[in-house]
Amino acid sequence: MSSDALVRETYFEKTPLSASMFADAKKVLGGGNTRMSSYWPPHPLTITHGDGPFMWDKDGNRYIDLVNNYTTLIHGHAHPRITNAIVEATKNGTGWPAYHEKLGALADELVNRIESFDRIRFVNSGTEAGNLALTIARMVTGRWKILMARGGYHGAVIEFMMGSGGLQGQATYIADFNDAEGFTKILRDHGDEIAAVFLEPVMGWGGIIPATDAFIETVREEASRAGALLVFDEVITFRLGRGAYQSNFDVKPDLTMLGKVIGGGLPVGAVGGGEAVMSVFDPENLRVHNAGTFNGNPLTMAAGQVAVEMLEDSDFEKIDRLAARLQDGLYDQAKRLNMPLSVNRVGSLLNIFISEDENPGVINRTDAEQIQLFHLAAMNEGVFLASRGMIAISTVLDEALIDEAVDRLGRALASVKESLVAAA
Repeated sequence: MSSDALVRETYFEKTPLSASMFADAKKVLGGGNTRMSSYWPPHPLTITHGDGPFMWDKDGNRYIDLVNNYTTLIHGHAHPRITNAIVEATKNGTGWPAYHEKLGALADELVNRIESFDRIRFVNSGTEAGNLALTIARMVTGRWKILMARGGYHGAVIEFMMGSGGLQGQATYIADFNDAEGFTKILRDHGDEIAAVFLEPVMGWGGIIPATDAFIETVREEASRAGALLVFDEVITFRLGRGAYQSNFDVKPDLTMLGKVIGGGLPVGAVGGGEAVMSVFDPENLRVHNAGTFNGNPLTMAAGQVAVEMLEDSDFEKIDRLAARLQDGLYDQAKRLNMPLSVNRVGSLLNIFISEDENPGVINRTDAEQIQLFHLAAMNEGVFLASRGMIAISTVLDEALIDEAVDRLGRALASVKESLVAAA
């Protein structure tokens, strides 16, 4: 049996109940899932519960969780302070059509942390945040089109999905990330059509690639020259520092999208910005109507307030340090095995590539088969990471667990190497 077939056979042997659950799910769910990131061949896991840095599947297998619901659970699973906040909030009811104190408390915490914020508005997901930011930009500028990075991701809105796939659309211009000249040319040639430039300060789905200072400064200048808004998507990158990743730059965005971490594990999104642009919501001079039954839900606000308040400078330093330890350990394993490996890292975020290409990105990756095999092999060894190789470190991990994960991932890399050798 080939080594890649052996990895898949082992996965089947360890997860028969997950396989059965997926077969049942396909009978009632389109594609057998309701979230594409939770699917991978030959079948996804069925998770039953999580606790701290671990989660367990239907077959009883335990995993060191290194993705934490795609960067969301920065304090791991079922953190007692967060779950207690949710339980206490439910005692007063699960939602009201009015303002409540928890809503104001989380808003105040975020406005105080992010320098570009005077006001904030909550929705229910990063996708909704992207849609709201797009609506604000269109109403403020009177324009319809956007400019974004090829392979960027700003949610499941058609204008953004075109660019995520590397395609231009009727309302979407794209240029390469960190290509200041490419962005400048589009803004100078088509600026009068563009409502906003959307950028991740660090490309998340694209492979954990940071923006350069020069790129951000140029795009800020050219967007202002064109009369377009600059929108930072910090749905993922809020976890990279107390003031989000934008605090590393000398420029401010007009709007910022948030999500994931700020909900404490519950559904959330938000858009924040300066008073001038956020005045579109002033009910006495309303220019953008934004409603939503669950916007600012008290359970989410309670969980989010605790999760954000728990993030002190020492926590950011800890998860960054652990991520660097993991990166170094993975390089040591690859060197021991004499196999290609590249690990992009920014703070507590990493992306693994079975390749020696410098700063590779997901959209142009050359290791699609190898990373898929590595993902299965890692689960066979009791480590869970994103199927594209992304990792997000949580505050409940420690050095001993990182070292254990490195050893387990080393065995997974050995399985991939055996497959590469057999295929040569």
